[in-house]
Amino acid sequence: MPNSQSNPIVVERNPSESSLSELNVKCWPKWACPPGKYRLKFDAEETCYLLKGKVKAYSKGASASASAPFSDFVEFAAGDLVTIPKGIRCTWDVSVSIDKHYKFEPSSSWASSSS
Repeated sequence: MPNSQSNPIVVERNPSESSLSELNVKCWPKWACPPGKYRLKFDAEETCYLLKGKVKAYSKGASASASAPFSDFVEFAAGDLVTIPKGIRCTWDVSVSIDKHYKFEPSSSWASSSS
């Protein structure tokens, strides 16, 4: 199913244990927050795996057009693997406290070392 007109946040529902193991998710840092609304800006791509909680993420980074409508929010919850693109601004409406593992992709400028 094409994903061109949907929210830029990608949600993989219930990824396999082997996929999570391959990504080494259990070694990623953890982050938690109580219910509430949070305005977030992602300066790097983030991949996260929700251990518990439920979120509606309202995207500000996607272009809205009457001729190409898309869902302006995406829901994800415990057991989901979520990829949030670099540069996106969104508001997280957290209805159930979040506990997640996360990792940021390093920017290309960090990849080159000069010593």
